[in-house]
Amino acid sequence: MSDTSQDTPHVPGPSLWPIGFAIGVACLLLGLVISWIVAAIGAVLAVVFGLLWARDVTRDVRDEVPEIEPETRAVADTAAAASAPDAAPAPLPTYTRSRFLEASTIGLGAAIGAIVTVPVLGFMVLPSFTNLEESEADLGPIDNFPEGTFVIASYLANPTAGEVSRRTAFVRNNGPAESGEPSFTILYSRCVHLGCPVQPNGPIDEDARKEVNGVELRPVLAQSFGCPCHGGLYDAEGNRQAGPPVRSMDRYAFSIKDGRLVLGELFAVGSVSGSGASASISRYPWSTPGTHVDGIEAWLYPIVPSQVTG
Repeated sequence: MSDTSQDTPHVPGPSLWPIGFAIGVACLLLGLVISWIVAAIGAVLAVVFGLLWARDVTRDVRDEVPEIEPETRAVADTAAAASAPDAAPAPLPTYTRSRFLEASTIGLGAAIGAIVTVPVLGFMVLPSFTNLEESEADLGPIDNFPEGTFVIASYLANPTAGEVSRRTAFVRNNGPAESGEPSFTILYSRCVHLGCPVQPNGPIDEDARKEVNGVELRPVLAQSFGCPCHGGLYDAEGNRQAGPPVRSMDRYAFSIKDGRLVLGELFAVGSVSGSGASASISRYPWSTPGTHVDGIEAWLYPIVPSQVTG
């Protein structure tokens, strides 16, 4: 009777590594939408379990290489084999088709995963490091801003770029704060829904219009602000009152240098309690329109640039 033991196909033993690898890939893809921390955890899981899976698959071909026997031993073995022609030769280690296909699948999957995820990670993360912060803008002497009244200030953030870099801010002099320092409310004129220009709800005093060092100033009796595009409504502190905006209006940081009002960087605002110099502001790093900056909703958005550019 012939020996049919060699005809039995090799079936890989059960392993949990593929399940861990799949979970890591799923966490990586989910993290691209939710949070870079989840994406990093998924990438680590995918790499670790992928390596363990590959190690398990290639176990049979990673056996120790037999030591080379002396020449005299080889001659003796040849003589012994010649004296016993019916003896079966020792089987050589083989790399079965199933093992080859499994290893090929892992390698192909890793290559496809890299091709898909690397560009996505690049587009998601690089803007946070490549975008440049806006330079400061000198709006002129603080005497140009009457206390308790909003002034529409329009200026070029980058004069060499021309009108494409024009910015508009709603500036209100709140008078001195408790510390005695001047206090200003400076709202950015772009709606935090989709970035449309917000308009003050009140008459603009065009007769009092002035231009100081390229900065156009126009007083306005604004009690609220509205976005004509989709009906967003904000109160005098920039808090959302109605419509689709997801947070309060963005604000400018400011400083007083030699009696002049200087705008700094933009920052996002979750909400504002109080008003004027006594207002309590929930301040966050600047974020693109349409994104939440507080609450659980903030975890549903990927990394965004840290500052707007020209």
